[in-house]
Amino acid sequence: MDGSGNQLLHLDVQVDERGPRGGILDLLRRLRPHWKAQDIKMKTFTEGITNQLIGCYVGSLQDPGSVLVRLYGRMTELYVDRRRELQMFQLFQAHGCGPAIYCSFRNGICYEFTRGTVLEDELLREPSIYRLIAAELGRIHAIPPEQGRPAEPVLWAKLAQFLGLVRTELGGEPGRQQGSDSPAGLQLPSWETLSSEVESLQRHLSQVDSPTVLCHNDLLTKNIIHHQGTVKFIDYEYADYNYQAFDIGNHFNEFAGVTDVDYSRYPTFDLQRDWLTVYLQSYKTSRGREAVVTETEVERLHVQVCKFSLASNFLWGLWAILQSRYSSIDFDFQRYALARLNYYFEKKEEYLGLEVGPPKP
Repeated sequence: MDGSGNQLLHLDVQVDERGPRGGILDLLRRLRPHWKAQDIKMKTFTEGITNQLIGCYVGSLQDPGSVLVRLYGRMTELYVDRRRELQMFQLFQAHGCGPAIYCSFRNGICYEFTRGTVLEDELLREPSIYRLIAAELGRIHAIPPEQGRPAEPVLWAKLAQFLGLVRTELGGEPGRQQGSDSPAGLQLPSWETLSSEVESLQRHLSQVDSPTVLCHNDLLTKNIIHHQGTVKFIDYEYADYNYQAFDIGNHFNEFAGVTDVDYSRYPTFDLQRDWLTVYLQSYKTSRGREAVVTETEVERLHVQVCKFSLASNFLWGLWAILQSRYSSIDFDFQRYALARLNYYFEKKEEYLGLEVGPPKP
């Protein structure tokens, strides 16, 4: 289904990731029949570390009608539910929070280009920008659940899926990857250690009273577009219902960056409090409530976010272990896995020891 309630167009086209132009032109003959092949320009975006993303346009990429073609990364079907991704695309679009999706094809999708620029990491700390992000996420989290579908958090199923893949695909030895060397002699944890940590996290976080809401689940800078005083979120590969505090904690972890992970860039306590205040105002307003936010509410959410940020680091650590085995993209996934998991273990005792006050009556 597309956002209008019609069946989503599927084209029986396979685009060669090594030479994509021919396959993309086949797609555009259906999507943009008035475009002349010789006039079509293509721009390959380099921010992503999962898929290939190619912008297609005549004139300027920022002109209305430009198309984004996403080629799915190698073996990503193991851990990305592509059917669910399409549903999320349509749900976000239906609520005015995402781009239109035009079609799917054998190894990817085509959708509307969102006008604007991808955020640079340092802009996440600019109040004029992070307040826009906080308000937009509050609006998305306030979207009511789909009719007839219980809103169950996807976190535990996704962690179990990734953990199972580490065991079956890597033989339970995440540190033994072809052509990968652990920096500074560091080693990835054993599968047994990873499994034990997931059980411990689930026991603890299941007792944290964070509501289940519609989440993006992958809100890093490359998925945030800034344009004329607004921000929009793109890419819904991992979007689904999840814990409110997970989505926020996951975004805070992304302040550390991707290519060169540095947790000294993690948002300061004062930034987090301001961010969470703006978020709660937006979340309440979008749910038809008075936008009054108390210190107690901010403190309570802050503690929840700290705790769920642990699960975010753990999830993407597992993801990077899998990517190090399969991805054809030139990126040091093993180093990234170590960075995320090391920070998880560094902050685990501190964050799990935080106390959450009683909920507001």
